[in-house]
Amino acid sequence: MGKVASKITRHINRFNVENRAHRVLDRDKPTAAPKFDSNIQDLQRALELDPKLVEKLNKKDSHLDDRLKNVYVTSEDRYIDHVKIKRESDERTLPLDRKIVQDFEYGYKEPVRVTPGRCTLRTAMKFITDHQGEPDLWTTKKIADEYKIKEETVGKILYFFKSFQIYIPDINSKDNILTQANPNLIDEKKEKENESENEKEKGKERT
Repeated sequence: MGKVASKITRHINRFNVENRAHRVLDRDKPTAAPKFDSNIQDLQRALELDPKLVEKLNKKDSHLDDRLKNVYVTSEDRYIDHVKIKRESDERTLPLDRKIVQDFEYGYKEPVRVTPGRCTLRTAMKFITDHQGEPDLWTTKKIADEYKIKEETVGKILYFFKSFQIYIPDINSKDNILTQANPNLIDEKKEKENESENEKEKGKERT
């Protein structure tokens, strides 16, 4: 229903539009749009500076007209043959090197030059590991002086980031735990069996 209504209103708005446009253009003075107060104030200031401003605007300036005649626009459009470009791109030789591109160690290519106050991931991993291994030797101040980083930044890095440590459990300790737990379980089982036998004997005696 909405589509039908929009078509009807469109046809109504376009009905006899050319004649209506000519009638508007043939009017002596079309009604001007209302001006804002700020625009009126600007116009008053301009008239105070130059009382003949309106006369100059309505009068044709021959000097500007002559200067405008000396302005030319040249076009340098080029025809682009997309079919030829595609044919040339298809005829290009494929690369001969088919080796697999190896990934970088940390997933990205490290910069060759590092600005002072910054560090790469490799450098950060190194001084984090050094600090965890020898915290008395590799202090925050020494790392800051060594790598030219602010001591406050180094302190935050060492506080929030740690390197992974490998933990290998001792197999013998696990066996000891199992051997220590088994006797306790056996003793508990025997106690339960003895209690059940005693209860049975008491029941027989009562009967």
